Amino acid sequence: MTFRAIPTRLLLRLCAVALLLAIPARGFAAERHVAGWQAVLVAGDNAEPVFDNAVAAMARWLGALGVPPGDIHRLSATEGVADPASGQQVVRKIEALRPRPGQGCFVFITSHGQYGEGVWLAASGEFLRPADLAQALSVGCAAAPTVVIVSSCYSGAFAAGPMRASNRVVLTAARADRPSFGCQADRTFTVFDECLLASLPQAGTWRAAYAVNSACVRSREARLSVRPSVPQAFFGAQVRDLALR
Repeated sequence: MTFRAIPTRLLLRLCAVALLLAIPARGFAAERHVAGWQAVLVAGDNAEPVFDNAVAAMARWLGALGVPPGDIHRLSATEGVADPASGQQVVRKIEALRPRPGQGCFVFITSHGQYGEGVWLAASGEFLRPADLAQALSVGCAAAPTVVIVSSCYSGAFAAGPMRASNRVVLTAARADRPSFGCQADRTFTVFDECLLASLPQAGTWRAAYAVNSACVRSREARLSVRPSVPQAFFGAQVRDLALR
């Protein structure tokens, strides 16, 4: 049998095609899914109804995904609404999540925040700090896929330092040095929470939800003529393309 040499131009074209075929396998990770969520939802303050409203709406969204009510643990600063959102209770609930194989952890905290302190928990008159939340997550979630959303002024500190881990997605309402907006008593949700809740049905992954949410926040804040809050995010290497559902 006689073999003919492949012309150089054709060889280059074949190599280019092979490279293009290889790029998706190496450059784009497939969406990672969880079988369900073990969730803690925290309304840290009751000075305005926006925080309890957001927790209630988030619980409904999780329920629509098929998360059983027993896997959704609500805490609130409002007496009689849910378990008290004290620092001790919040940490205990997160440490007790212990998702089953295939499940993930989901933590949503919405409240006021203070620069350099953390997120306010009115029930116990204290701030939940990033290091304390990170420790609770390490105990309760270990290596399970974990999504943490902290909605407060100056919450960007929760997307840095000890909160960063390869199995965590962290979304925050603002940069560490910026306030967020919408805590007025006549509002249903804060600006960030309203945009977040609207983004969840539109997005397939948490990364996509962050993009949609951030665009919404920028638009709403431009209309309010306020200094941009600049929501922050961190996507760990194991969960860069974690699916919402």
